[in-house]
Amino acid sequence: MGLLLALAPVAAIIWYIYTKDEFEKEPTALLITCFMLGVLSVIPAVLGGMLGSYLGYDLTENIFTTFIHAFIVVGLSEELGKFLFLILFIFPKKDFNEPYDGIIYAVMIGMGFATFENIVYVVEGGIDVALLRMFTAVPAHAAFGVIMGYYVGMAKFDHLHPENRPILLLMALFWATLAHGAYDFFLMQQSVEGLVLVAFVVLAIALYFSKKAIDIHNEASPFHPKNKVTQATPQVQTTVTPSTMQGKIISPKVSDQPTAQDKIIPPKVSEKPTIKGKIVPPKVSEKPTIKGKIVPPNPTDTALNSTASLQAKDTPSKEEWQALKDWLNDSSDEKNA
Repeated sequence: MGLLLALAPVAAIIWYIYTKDEFEKEPTALLITCFMLGVLSVIPAVLGGMLGSYLGYDLTENIFTTFIHAFIVVGLSEELGKFLFLILFIFPKKDFNEPYDGIIYAVMIGMGFATFENIVYVVEGGIDVALLRMFTAVPAHAAFGVIMGYYVGMAKFDHLHPENRPILLLMALFWATLAHGAYDFFLMQQSVEGLVLVAFVVLAIALYFSKKAIDIHNEASPFHPKNKVTQATPQVQTTVTPSTMQGKIISPKVSDQPTAQDKIIPPKVSEKPTIKGKIVPPKVSEKPTIKGKIVPPNPTDTALNSTASLQAKDTPSKEEWQALKDWLNDSSDEKNA
């Protein structure tokens, strides 16, 4: 019966923390690994207790010695063991892929430690101890795990400020140790009996923070529907050659057929110049025109005067009159001669 009471609160907390992982469940094998690592974390805790006893920091009526025992010998040694297993073995895992994973893995390690510790105390103290620890020590270890896992999750996924990772990891250890030490200190101190009640205040604060931390990390999960970014994949058409239309380069759809507007078609040789300024050589048979009228070219002229071309008339020009006059004068001089 006592063993069942020792395991019942652990099972209830594991079930609660697992169901709170709403968006991406963790592999069962990895959760069991964390639990076993928590059992192994008892070893550094025992070594820390032995070192504290050797240095003279056991439980005494001296409040300062009790403070060192609670915060350093017990609190730091236990939380440091859990922290090292979490960082060295779980933190690099690819399944650690959202902030909440820091909480669930840390709590699983804490529950492994609490299970071993609870069995030892229940075997020694019986059912009364099992009932007392069911509502105090076991939930406390879970709360310490949530505090540690909260900051570890922040450390891994604060991509905007990666330089803060070492600070956040230290905060994970510091705050878990502080909460653990404060809880133990007010239980262990023998100076003022009424201070024992402060331990339950510390536990209540730790549990309240744990509830808030779980909600915060669930909201920040990349698997949360509101945090998923959906974008339509653009269809890239790589088989289309850009064509020119009205001075702009436009890539027509693959299904479009080229039109007359999409092509620059050279005019035929026989075509006349157009109003768009395209210079097309006239046919060999064509003669220079002035306003559409065919005028015999003057053999002595190499080009028509631009002003005369704009004043196309049926009468001879001044130059022609002068040339005719000079010719008549030359003819008259020859006859007189």
